[in-house]
Amino acid sequence: MSVDTAATVAERFRELYGSEPEGVWAAPGRVNLIGEHTDYNDGFVMPFALPHTAVAAVARRDDGVLRLHSEDVRGGVVELRVDDLAPETDRAWTAYPAGVVWALRNAGHAVGGADVHLASTVPAGAGLSSSAALEVVVALALNDLYELGLKGWQLARLCQRAENVYVGAPVGIMDQTASACCEAGHALFLDTRDLSQRQIPFDLAAEGMRLLVVDTQVKHSHSEGEYGKRRAGCEKGAALLGVDALRDIPYGELDAALARIGDDEEVRRLVRHVVTEDQRVERVVGLLESGETRAIGPVLTEGHASLRDDFRVSCRELDLVVDTALTAGALGARMTGGGFGGSAIVLAEAGDVEGITKAVEDAFAAAGLTAPRVFEAVPAAGARRLS
Repeated sequence: MSVDTAATVAERFRELYGSEPEGVWAAPGRVNLIGEHTDYNDGFVMPFALPHTAVAAVARRDDGVLRLHSEDVRGGVVELRVDDLAPETDRAWTAYPAGVVWALRNAGHAVGGADVHLASTVPAGAGLSSSAALEVVVALALNDLYELGLKGWQLARLCQRAENVYVGAPVGIMDQTASACCEAGHALFLDTRDLSQRQIPFDLAAEGMRLLVVDTQVKHSHSEGEYGKRRAGCEKGAALLGVDALRDIPYGELDAALARIGDDEEVRRLVRHVVTEDQRVERVVGLLESGETRAIGPVLTEGHASLRDDFRVSCRELDLVVDTALTAGALGARMTGGGFGGSAIVLAEAGDVEGITKAVEDAFAAAGLTAPRVFEAVPAAGARRLS
């Protein structure tokens, strides 16, 4: 994120509010390399931050008023009172930043009002965590301005609570932690049970590879019912197996666990995906740490098959990206994010990127689909203050 962008957002703040912002902050969207629908099962995930960010210019207020404006949403400044903030009363975009203020205050932090102006380059609805970026940038700004002293993982927890309780979307902890804690040039190996983290070097360019993100332009929303159904099914599976979470089922005991579930085929599929996906994350970590980066390709592809066939959260467009990219020579490919649209990732040799991109674009055109947006994903820095 450039100094020019920070200056532009600050200038727009001055136009809107007639005063100076106290600072400008940025928080990125994320791509999840591997580990899908494992975070709310206490499992393993491996996201990295994108260069695409939500940027916020913010100043404190002492009158209990919260004023919000987004460059990316039609309409003027929205004015709220912090004392009136209550869960699930807001169905607009403002629920995300307002929910963060509510979560901080609900946790006992002395946060008053604020003026906030936001601008984001994270594609909305693409499965790249635009909402988490919005939450984290506001949380970081308020943490700094009100001198709360909270660490990145603590801000992530509060942002997750904002989205779970205030917005009403049953998301796990991965998106907010990735936005708050990722480092440039690394993927974040995160244990979502205890939030322990390990930064894994992930510099594909140095090894002659690229990772493409293909935004199918099919929009999805986590707050819709299908995500909640999957989560409830996973909880049912854990209860049937007598464990706190599906994370507690060892991969080597999967067949025995599935036999114990009996004839509930839907729960069996969900359990199989989560247990095998946790194992895939550990395999990718091992391969990256041993320098066998190209070997992660088939593991990514395995993950897509599991999300498509067992978890059933893929869609026609995502499958088309994966199948076309693999046919065109990709090392591996899979959907990323919650599913039902959004984006897929493609691991490829640098010299194959142009051909793979053209093949995917041609396949969408031939199928009469909206042209996808294709861009390279380079692991970027997590949330930070810009000025």
